[in-house]
Amino acid sequence: MVKVGFIGLGNIGGKLAGSLLRNGVDLTVRDLDRDVAKPFLGGGAKWADSPREMAQNVDVVITCLPSPAASAAVMEAEDGVLAGLEPGKIWAEMSTTDKDEVLRLGAKVRAVGAAPVDCPVSGGCHRAATGNIAIFAGCERATFETMLPLLTTMGRRILHTGELGSASVLKVVTNYLATANLLSCCEALVTAKVAGMDLNTTYEAIRISSGNSFVHETESQVILNGSRDISFTMDLVCKDIGLFNDVAARGGLQLELAPLLQQIFEEGQARYGARELSPNIIKRLEERAQVEILAPGFPPEMVDDEPEEPGYEVEPKGR
Repeated sequence: MVKVGFIGLGNIGGKLAGSLLRNGVDLTVRDLDRDVAKPFLGGGAKWADSPREMAQNVDVVITCLPSPAASAAVMEAEDGVLAGLEPGKIWAEMSTTDKDEVLRLGAKVRAVGAAPVDCPVSGGCHRAATGNIAIFAGCERATFETMLPLLTTMGRRILHTGELGSASVLKVVTNYLATANLLSCCEALVTAKVAGMDLNTTYEAIRISSGNSFVHETESQVILNGSRDISFTMDLVCKDIGLFNDVAARGGLQLELAPLLQQIFEEGQARYGARELSPNIIKRLEERAQVEILAPGFPPEMVDDEPEEPGYEVEPKGR
């Protein structure tokens, strides 16, 4: 059986690691906060006292961390992952991170004879919890084939995106689109409210129309039911849009919409706090219009109409 180490048991990482443990994977875990590991240890996972120790004792090390700097620290510290990797092992970066940083660390992983893969996820915490999330994978084809059974344990749709770093680019592209859609949903809901529309009816009208989207069916839900909770915060939105802007800048592209989105979220972060839940960006408009966007009787918990199915590979044409 493949032995897997998982570093970073936060909102997404904890759920991905939970899918591995639930499906009988030989799992070792680590987090800066050992308390968050207690449910995993109680469920049969082992604990690593350092990233180096973990890398020495597993076949695949997965990192799922909040920033490129955090990943670099875990990888490059004296007792870091790189110090424990050996030929034949795999480092899988599941964080949302920068392509250049993945390539830099990936070169160090290859230098010790191990294989790197960037495999960020997309679809939200609720889908990560059920193993129903999408996963991009950038790596050599042989590495992808080795990782595929683990990826399909954690996710439903698995896409081999090409060489190392390609998955990280596509992840920040999709997160950018989700942010743009969130802000447009906020404007749509507040506009409907000030126009006197019933918000339950407004939600359903958007849902069955050309204006529908994944973001509407998830984030508009948590706005209207009052929870505002998708386990994602404004500082993470700012980080992700910044990564997207960096990708465009490296390609010599001057963007128009993305800098505005970043400005809006930076203002929201300054006003409400870095760790404020990202759907609460709607507060800016609620305060401006002096309205509250809530729908009486709206489902209290997020409803996900996407059926749960075993994970499978989506293969790009011509690859």
